[in-house]
Amino acid sequence: MTIIISLCLLLLIAYLFDLTASRTKIPSVILLLLLGWIVREVTFFFSIELPNLTTILPILGTIGLILIVLEGSLELELNKSKIGLIKKSSIGAFLPLIVLAFSLAYLFHYYGGYSFRDSLLNAIPFCVISSAIAIPSVINLSSTQKEFIIYESSLSDIFGVIFFNFIAYNSSFGLETFGYFCLEILVIIAISFVATILLSFLLNKIEHHIKFVPIVLLIILIYEVSKIFHLPALIFILVFGLSIGNLDELKHYRWTQQFRLDLLNKEVAKFKELIIEATFLVRALFFLLFGYLIKTAEILNTDTLVWAGGIVAILFTLRFIQLKISKIPLFPLLFVAPRGLITILLFLGIAPEHSIMLVNKSLIIQVILMTAIIMMLGLMITAKKRKTILEERRKAQEESMDENIVV
Repeated sequence: MTIIISLCLLLLIAYLFDLTASRTKIPSVILLLLLGWIVREVTFFFSIELPNLTTILPILGTIGLILIVLEGSLELELNKSKIGLIKKSSIGAFLPLIVLAFSLAYLFHYYGGYSFRDSLLNAIPFCVISSAIAIPSVINLSSTQKEFIIYESSLSDIFGVIFFNFIAYNSSFGLETFGYFCLEILVIIAISFVATILLSFLLNKIEHHIKFVPIVLLIILIYEVSKIFHLPALIFILVFGLSIGNLDELKHYRWTQQFRLDLLNKEVAKFKELIIEATFLVRALFFLLFGYLIKTAEILNTDTLVWAGGIVAILFTLRFIQLKISKIPLFPLLFVAPRGLITILLFLGIAPEHSIMLVNKSLIIQVILMTAIIMMLGLMITAKKRKTILEERRKAQEESMDENIVV
């Protein structure tokens, strides 16, 4: 009973963090990690024994990843006017990831003496922008900036996981390996379209009062089965979300008439609401649990602090260059490059025989906290500047109107 009461209170506090994040500009992930850490210290102080919760973290993380990418893809619009934005966000998600991964891999290989493959495998977790943190944090930005972050962070998640699995599941890299990898992508795209049509049909045809939970369970099932065969399963999540989230773009195709798109749109709107609420719940539980598992010594580990600072400096330098080349306004997007859920998941996914001493839990935690704090401060500062500029413009307009009246 005590555990249920505590869990309900913690999730209600997490909801308050989410409500106030747009005003305080403090990413909810920082507050959730802090809350989880406080719970740990309280349990130690009062000698409260809890079961080992470490094994639950990857499960929550996987479900959270599926829901976050699905939520992000449901929000995206696909039409001709978005082509430029999609190109820029795709490049922004892919190129910095590759450059940063190989740069860090070289540093790990050079200074640690580890094999380049192991170094690259350990470098990738630091290269993925966390959509779980980035998307909720940009709610007050303009629609174009929000769309860019949604596309960029969602694609960064997908590219990062695919790249990580490609390195993890292959010991050699030749034409045959790349050919097989391309075949895997074609297979998952085909599966994605077939599964999307079937799931859309079910979403439209199921008349039972419980219809969304089976759809979500089928999505998770398809994702997990695809992973068993080493297929890039996140592509399926993206294709499904984009397809049912952009039904209006399919109206001119005759074969879509059997889906009764007007009715299906209403069901998709309800489905989207369920996904948003479920994503909040799983994300909050994940970061609370991760915060609970953090030890104070890991945050204050001076041995990894220099490496963490170096990694953060490199990733923001690359982001600066990327935004400049793409001709995208630097502020406040420069600061929105947090690391989070995917970084933790990929780190936990590294097999013990491929892990390296340089990359440990302390380094992961420090990089996550540094990028989140930089994003928080950057959004706060730019928000104040935007407010000042708007006030100056308003005053200038009022003075101009007064002058005209006098004349």
